[in-house]
Amino acid sequence: MQKNYDVIIAGTGAGGLYSAINLPSSLKVLIITKRELMLCNSALAQGGIAAVYKPVDDSTQLHTNDTLIAGGFKNNPDSLKILVNEAAHEIQTIIDLGVDFDKDENGEYHRTLEGGHSRRRIFHNKDATGYEITLKILEAVKKLPNVDIMENALLCRLKKTATGFSADISKDGAHDTYNCRCFIMATGGIGRVYDYTTNSAIATGDGITLAYEMGANIKNLSLVQFHPTAFNNKHTRECFLISEAVRGEGAYLRNCNGERFMQNYDERLELAPRDVVSHSIVTEGRRLDSDEFYLDITHKDPEFLKNRFPMIYSRLLEQGIDMTKDMIPIYPCQHYLMGGINVNTKGMSSIEGLYAVGECSHTGVHGNNRLASNSLLEALVFGRQAAEDIAAKLGNTETALDSLESADFPISETAVPIPHGIRTEIRHIMQKSYFVIPNMQEALAGFERISELKRMLEEGDFIIDQNYVEAKSLATVAYLILKEVI
Repeated sequence: MQKNYDVIIAGTGAGGLYSAINLPSSLKVLIITKRELMLCNSALAQGGIAAVYKPVDDSTQLHTNDTLIAGGFKNNPDSLKILVNEAAHEIQTIIDLGVDFDKDENGEYHRTLEGGHSRRRIFHNKDATGYEITLKILEAVKKLPNVDIMENALLCRLKKTATGFSADISKDGAHDTYNCRCFIMATGGIGRVYDYTTNSAIATGDGITLAYEMGANIKNLSLVQFHPTAFNNKHTRECFLISEAVRGEGAYLRNCNGERFMQNYDERLELAPRDVVSHSIVTEGRRLDSDEFYLDITHKDPEFLKNRFPMIYSRLLEQGIDMTKDMIPIYPCQHYLMGGINVNTKGMSSIEGLYAVGECSHTGVHGNNRLASNSLLEALVFGRQAAEDIAAKLGNTETALDSLESADFPISETAVPIPHGIRTEIRHIMQKSYFVIPNMQEALAGFERISELKRMLEEGDFIIDQNYVEAKSLATVAYLILKEVI
């Protein structure tokens, strides 16, 4: 495989893949992914993708208003305008790529309702929409002759050069340097900085950390979204999500006494935005001194539930719960990051040529809290914006790939493995100090300890492998979050 490219993309979620298919075929592109191609948060997205597409009783203004309300009116208006106005284009594009959205009995696309939405505008494929979208875009990318793909390739270090960027990439234990003119971060979220998360195993904030170390502007990293209805088995770090769409189809939230309680906290009841519902659950839990909460949709037709939520139904059966008959144990857990690498409306960071798309980016569209099913839409819309901006820039400059500058990435001969337990300690600190309702005393103490760990990892002589890269990323992410909070 060659070592010089026009564009390198780190991450194979919806944002990274969609960027690739929107880049001109004249550009040589390398996509790398830390693990398997489909191991990403995009593929885990259940509910769907929000869009105003051939509306009957909907409008981009209503979609805008719902997003603003959920985001506490802290949204970036320029980015939000692009998001809602380009949504129909992206929906049509992925339909043309073969994405199979559910249809109703009349052959029209079925749109569901989720918390914070005033209209049914959520396109879905049963309850596995993210997987369907990511898979179909990946299949399209694999057919592109100008794109190379590397699985199980760890992005260890990244440097700015006179001609672009140099990346230290480790595969099968060997380090190689790859160079490019533009770099797209599509590395996903930060969920693994918490004890419990709905995120996949790769979500350790690597891209955000590398951008920060290069001097990129990182913004609003403390805007962490906790999903109110993760399956509560109290044992597994990666929590199975019970989609927002279950509440959209009429599920009730109940406390440990089997009582509905959302009427005591918000007039929108179970369909209030996620931050409101999560805060209500934790507050109710403190009132009752209990963390036992349930999602109840047993009043709905069993066959409808099995057909509408086949994945959730089967996953719950594996846990001994029949959602058509039993209440589902739930509790909030870490789900999404609204902050990240700050980018403009074209997806470019404060560093020329460094772009960020998807969850690792901060476009500002979500404000203080993401509206349900706007994340896949954001990944697509700004993935295309980034690709088009790169095409415009590189199309006007002639740089022979063999003349790209290559940075030096020294490898220490005396390096040792990192001490055991660093990532576990970081996760415990974050879970105690910054979960739904922050604990400022724990945050202050946690920040001091996180700062020590971060300094040790940066200054120590450690083997640069996945353990080290992820531990340093988690320490950096935790440091930036708590720094904003205290």
